Amino acid sequence: MDGERICRALIRLEAESVNFDKLIKEAIRLVYESSPQFHWAGIYELFPDKVLRLGPFWGAATEHVLIQVGQGVCGSAVAEKRNKVIPDVAKEPNYLACSTATKSELVVLIQKCGKIFAQIDIDSHNLSAFDERTVEEVQKVADWLANAYEARARQTKIRK
Repeated sequence: MDGERICRALIRLEAESVNFDKLIKEAIRLVYESSPQFHWAGIYELFPDKVLRLGPFWGAATEHVLIQVGQGVCGSAVAEKRNKVIPDVAKEPNYLACSTATKSELVVLIQKCGKIFAQIDIDSHNLSAFDERTVEEVQKVADWLANAYEARARQTKIRK
């Protein structure tokens, strides 16, 4: 996984005036394809009603399209305002099973100045699939996306 390479690709797309939805879809595709250990990757966006809603994803479909803050690994990451690395989901009492094949999970918040916009959620069929370097590289993409989410929020306010 090379977060800087992914960010450079996103910068090129942004320069081509690609719309926001296409930009985040491409971002999560690039993350998904960046490692053979990533078997599912998606973005869950946080809405004002304290619900995470599934945005673009790659991999098998999931029934978890809405997740309450505090529920599961994704919801607890938001509630605790921190990234989560789960080496073995079978040992996680708050785990929401998306697939019986999933063995480990990584959730990296897309946030800026304390405001959480969304998160990158990655599942792997391998135990302990996410090392410190992987987390750092995914964080680079999440930080870039946080700037894009913030810019979108500013533009939305200007249009109102």
